Amino acid sequence: MEPSATPGATTRTKQRPPSQADVAALAGVSSQTVSRVANHRSNVEPETRDRVLSAMRMLGYQRNSAARALTLGRFHVLGVVAFDIAAQGNARTLAAISHAAQASGYSVNVVCAEEQTEDAVQQAVRQLTDQAVDGLVVIEAQILDRRGFNVTSGVPVVVADGDPERRFHSVDTDQAAGATAATRHLLDLGHRTVWHLGGPQDSYAARRRAAAWHTELKNAGAPVPPLELGDWTAASGYRIGKALATRPEVTAVFAANDHMALGLMLALREAGRRVPEDVSVVGFDDVPESAYFAPPLSTVRQDFEEVGRQCVELLLDQVDSPPGERPAARLISVTPELVVRSSSAPPSARLRA
Repeated sequence: MEPSATPGATTRTKQRPPSQADVAALAGVSSQTVSRVANHRSNVEPETRDRVLSAMRMLGYQRNSAARALTLGRFHVLGVVAFDIAAQGNARTLAAISHAAQASGYSVNVVCAEEQTEDAVQQAVRQLTDQAVDGLVVIEAQILDRRGFNVTSGVPVVVADGDPERRFHSVDTDQAAGATAATRHLLDLGHRTVWHLGGPQDSYAARRRAAAWHTELKNAGAPVPPLELGDWTAASGYRIGKALATRPEVTAVFAANDHMALGLMLALREAGRRVPEDVSVVGFDDVPESAYFAPPLSTVRQDFEEVGRQCVELLLDQVDSPPGERPAARLISVTPELVVRSSSAPPSARLRA
């Protein structure tokens, strides 16, 4: 015989937990804004953020990542396709993306493509999408220079330092502005011209720095010396520096990165050419050690942290939007900063004569 119910007892009903839509309705905002606040995104007005957080507390809302993944196909994982991960700029950009993703509640999976070919890129993309990522960042892909090439991913894509045709959302350090500032700084010091120790020409950043150097010299009516090409390493800077040190007309050199500038300065010193008394040197990147070179290096500082943050912001804006409502491709340009230290100075009176 079934036990009878206790008189006066009430039947418990399991209540549905508060949803993102409930929070949005109470706060008077969109579900996308609630998602941004829940994921610790920075692109929300402070007053709006406070209103959403207050609604979350009132409703007892808690984000359930597992449930969101099942219902929305969201995994809170971002993929990164990288190429030369040993390069200073690429490594620092990757670190910045990882930090920004973590701050937004996302983890990062990285695949390094061995070649700048269409097959290698598509294989890397497939490998990441097979791991269930919500979006992709592609770092400095020269293959994007090829007209008609596309990244077939099925998920949103952002390109860091690449895609000259702007087919994708892109975050780009303004390489031209940095190279122009470095060249102009040396010309303004009184040097007749500026030699350029460029990076490898399969690098999008190196090509843009070299083009801006060339344009600035032409605009100033200064002679344009032959372009010297290194490979980003201090060893290549040293090798080219040994040749430049034998040329008395070389009084100012803009190196496309700080490591090549380091090798260049050693070669000059060994040849008896003083920096900056005989030759001024400016680098690019502002690696942490550049302030401790002998002498401390004038250089162009790239804001890798801002590049990484903007990549993640652009990507998550797309992830948070319904596929048919995703924003059109945007370019965010991050301006670098010229940092003047002791390696650059006016040419001596003897050199000006």
